[in-house]
Amino acid sequence: MYERKIPMSIIKINDMAACERPYEKAKKYGVSSLGDAELIAILLRSGSRESNVIDIAQLILNSHPVYKGLSGLNYLTEKELTKIKGVGEIKACQIMALCELSKRMARTSFKSRITLDSPEAVADYFMENMRYLAKERMYALFFNGSNALVKEIMISEGTVNASPASPREIFIEALKYDAVSLILVHNHPSGNPEPSNADIVVSKKIKAVGDMLGIKLLDHIIVGDMRYSSLVERGLL
Repeated sequence: MYERKIPMSIIKINDMAACERPYEKAKKYGVSSLGDAELIAILLRSGSRESNVIDIAQLILNSHPVYKGLSGLNYLTEKELTKIKGVGEIKACQIMALCELSKRMARTSFKSRITLDSPEAVADYFMENMRYLAKERMYALFFNGSNALVKEIMISEGTVNASPASPREIFIEALKYDAVSLILVHNHPSGNPEPSNADIVVSKKIKAVGDMLGIKLLDHIIVGDMRYSSLVERGLL
């Protein structure tokens, strides 16, 4: 008797062996036993008429032309995600929420380590959030007289190679929060945190204004891809 075979490309999760289904596998062996696609499949919950949820997860993980796997998720926009067959607005939102949660978890673990004399801790705090940005973005960390962090604020967002920020904007915010010192942080989308001449000139200008106002610029940290540069550590500030 002829037996119709189900193409693997459209096999449903319920048609898989129990030991291969993400939920059952997670219950029996723990979520750490799951592959990246299986973890995403659990998050997405359902597939489409053309593909099961694991197939869709694989498409998502391999959709970026350069960055494959989990790191590629951080570079995908909602528009790019919805172009993937089987991914609508809801699934795109779920993936973006996953990425945002991972960034916040990483930042939370480093926040308690931020101190005035630890550029590495400051860079680690911003690294996960800033290393995937396509444009330069500058943040300011404001500290009070007890050296406690009182406010973190984005000062400006620019182009792929510039983030214009005037001393006026920075110190209006510093005075608003009664800051006595601050640290500036910005990213280089190229991944190379080497300070440019413009970075150095702007930092010295901001430091001079801060000295006149009694608000000390403690450092300017540039974040790249898993690397950072501190202008103070380099003797440039």
